[in-house]
Amino acid sequence: MIGKLFDVPRRLLAGSAALLALAAVIMFTAMTDSTMQPLPATAPDDQFSAGRALAHLKEFAAVPRPIGSPAGDQARDYLAGQLRAAGLQVEIQRSVGARSAAGLATFGQVDNIVGRLPGTGSTGTVLIAAHYDSAAMGPGASDDGAAVAAMLETVRALRGGPGPRNDIVLLMSDGEEDGVLGAEAFVREHPLGKAGGVLLNWEARGVSGPSLLFETSANNARLVETFAGAVPAPRGHSAMVELYRLLPNNTDFTPLAKAGFTGMNFAYIQRPSLYHTAGDSIANLHPGSLQHHGSNMLALARTFGDTDLRTLASDHDVTYFRALGTMITYPAGLVWPLAALAAVAVAGLALLARVKRLLSLPRLIAATVSAVVPLAASAGLAQGLWELLVSWRPAYDLMGGLLHRPQPYQTAIAVLCALAVLGWYLLLRRRLGPAALTVGALTWFAGLGLLCAQVAPGTSFLFALPALLGAVGWLAVVLLRTPAWARTVVAMLGPVTAAMLLPSLAGDVFDGMGLALGGVSALVLALFGLVVVPVAESFLPDLAARPKRATALAVPLTALLLTAGLVAAGFVVDDFDADRPRRTHLAYVMNAGTRTAHWVSADADPAPWTKRYVSGHDTSALPPGYARGTLWTGQAPAIAAESPRADVLTYRGDTLKLRVTAGKGTRSVTLRLDQPITHATASAGRFGSASVPVTGTRVGTWPTEVRFRGIPASGALITMRVPEKDRLRLTVIAETDGLTAVPGFVPRPPDLVAATREDGDLTAVTRSYTLTRDSRREKTALAKQPAGRRTFEGLERRHSSV
Repeated sequence: MIGKLFDVPRRLLAGSAALLALAAVIMFTAMTDSTMQPLPATAPDDQFSAGRALAHLKEFAAVPRPIGSPAGDQARDYLAGQLRAAGLQVEIQRSVGARSAAGLATFGQVDNIVGRLPGTGSTGTVLIAAHYDSAAMGPGASDDGAAVAAMLETVRALRGGPGPRNDIVLLMSDGEEDGVLGAEAFVREHPLGKAGGVLLNWEARGVSGPSLLFETSANNARLVETFAGAVPAPRGHSAMVELYRLLPNNTDFTPLAKAGFTGMNFAYIQRPSLYHTAGDSIANLHPGSLQHHGSNMLALARTFGDTDLRTLASDHDVTYFRALGTMITYPAGLVWPLAALAAVAVAGLALLARVKRLLSLPRLIAATVSAVVPLAASAGLAQGLWELLVSWRPAYDLMGGLLHRPQPYQTAIAVLCALAVLGWYLLLRRRLGPAALTVGALTWFAGLGLLCAQVAPGTSFLFALPALLGAVGWLAVVLLRTPAWARTVVAMLGPVTAAMLLPSLAGDVFDGMGLALGGVSALVLALFGLVVVPVAESFLPDLAARPKRATALAVPLTALLLTAGLVAAGFVVDDFDADRPRRTHLAYVMNAGTRTAHWVSADADPAPWTKRYVSGHDTSALPPGYARGTLWTGQAPAIAAESPRADVLTYRGDTLKLRVTAGKGTRSVTLRLDQPITHATASAGRFGSASVPVTGTRVGTWPTEVRFRGIPASGALITMRVPEKDRLRLTVIAETDGLTAVPGFVPRPPDLVAATREDGDLTAVTRSYTLTRDSRREKTALAKQPAGRRTFEGLERRHSSV
């Protein structure tokens, strides 16, 4: 039993019309999901103006401002001054923030800016949050300067109208880039951080694109419904929320939500190749993205500012997405019924097709099972393409898959997905029949709809709705005796629904994960292809006709040639230049004990400029514990710089307490130990202290790393719980931003920027120590130190192995 669900007299015309309709839906969806038009500085006072916000941005986001830097201090003073001028109650929360990861404890001296606009009859707090520090490699105009500038413009607009009912608190946090340190300190120590409320957090992972609602707290129903009704241009969908919950990424939203805030997290993510680089500049910031961020921020501040926040409690999440420019939401209670209804509809279609003798059960099972082949092939081909791209152009490796002009490569992946799906269909069409393949594809969607309803309810709509509408459409086609054109329209219900949802999702995944994980986007595109591929029937000969060999080979050969052409075009289009530069990693490290210095680079294939400094892979002369992963190295001149110090205050049992000083002008210090630790505490005098548990070990270097960003000139006390071993080795690394202090250093050419690895573009001065618990020499060396100032330096001189 092999047959088609339906046929039309003018198949070529019907097929062409169907493809045009799908293309139109995809294009219209992309257009309606774009960002907003920016408003100039002359816009009405009650509206948000990107032009006015840009004026603020230019005052504090022209240069990098990492935690503890002079530029960071200047930004803090400007922002706090602007909030005070607007009439807010402003304080600077000075504290020590902390975060732990596998084998890593990170601390930092943070200066959070907290501004408060008291409400007239408050029912709670609306917390608007963004971080004003940037990555050390770039000025962070988008990440996260744009959101901070939007906060200033939002405050201006709020102050020009009636006062809000609820308290509005602005948190401009410090140290987000080094591990959400400011937000962690805020919730741990500040009364407002412990009080809870509604949180609106703003981020960026690119320099353009719409402002997306990509993360929410649990039980988000009332929040999302308020968002959908309040903002002028709602963007995002609940699948983003579910996917982000599965990722290890975090922002300031993470500690704030864990502390009890309920809220939403927003970001724009297009052109991510400039993220955390010198290209994250005001010149590259899309004004429409700033306008979108700010317009949404102002609308939500006004809405939540006047809402009884006690009414926002909910016991469930909602599904939300956009379809043809309209935001659609429905409660969690409908997720399972829709998924089940889709499964029933697909089962009903299968039964009807069996009754009509269009398919048999064995053929349907074979079609359903075989559909895994094009899905796996699409993902595999996309990942294979990335491996080829990196092998042909190794500089792509440092881009992490986030390329400047990825469109030719993305199109090549789409072509490979089409090849995989169409090849599957053509190979099995005459063996299993079009009806079995069509119903088998819908079975996948129905199954995924049910699976997602169980494990990630916010994603179920992506599969349940195309399955439901697709099955209903095909049921109508088989049952109704209507004109051919009407049946063609009804048959397109499933493909059109999928066209509204899946291509845009694939684009979001490309923006968020890049080509390095292109297999994920390819999987989405292949699923879309499974729903759409029955349209190909309009262009194929009758089932009784055996296709010619030349015709059968034409499809894969055409796809492969097109892919090759697109890849070649990508290499031409995506070449590096001053506007879209290549990344390169370079750092300088000097052992203060031996006065030997080296250049190091983590590049797989260093650029010609980088090769001026590195020439081989010999890391044996680097300070103990410094190397992490495979490095290029080269000799460098010594510089005049203060040495970091680690003074032992206590070392007994499993407790090691050090006073660490980094030297004049040093912004950060890193400790590397050759043993794992289980706990770390850092204290910075009047800034307080913080403690974190530490589990696991670092990869590619010594097991433990402790960082202190923005270390005070007087140093910091570091206490660690260490194993009771006979011997402990420690390397202290004092880090200063930039390489210009090194004699003979020549700045990068315009087509190169610093890579995003955190130890790049740093001048590092190290000192290494060894402590042997039961060594007599150790006791003698320690006894020679003044009380309370025992150092490892005596041991360093006595142990030639260091």
